[in-house]
This record gives sequence, C-alpha cells and structure tokens, in this order.
Amino acid sequence: MDIVYYIVALIVSSLISYALAPKPPTPKPASITDFDVPVAEEGRPIPVVFGTVTLTGPNVLWYGDLKAVPIKEKAGKK
Repeated sequence: MDIVYYIVALIVSSLISYALAPKPPTPKPASITDFDVPVAEEGRPIPVVFGTVTLTGPNVLWYGDLKAVPIKEKAGKK
C-alpha cells in the first residue's frame, strides 16, 4: 500500500514542477541584417590570399541577390 502513496506523490510533484517551470522566451525571426555578409568600403585594404584560407572580413564588390522573400502558405480548398 505504501507504493501507491509514492506513485501519487511522484505524479503530484511532477505536475507541480511542470506548472512552476519557467517558460523559455520565443526567439525573434531572423532578419536580413542578422547575416554577416562581406562589404566593399573605400580605403579598405584588399587581402592577398595564397592557398585555402578563411577570410573574416573580405572586401568584395558583389555578393549575390540577397533579399528577403516572405513565406506564403496556401490553404487547401474544401
């Protein structure tokens, strides 16, 4: 009969801990300014690279057509 009390106490304590647990904040959606893309600035030195190297801040003129496109969902018709 003691095992029933332990199981009930376990369930009650689990429910209380679940109810009192802090809720994680919802992350904000990423915007186009969150990406770290290379820039072209006047007067900035152009690095000379030999071999395979990771550049932290390359000076480039064009980096593709980077634009924000909204995601649209279509609902099915009944």
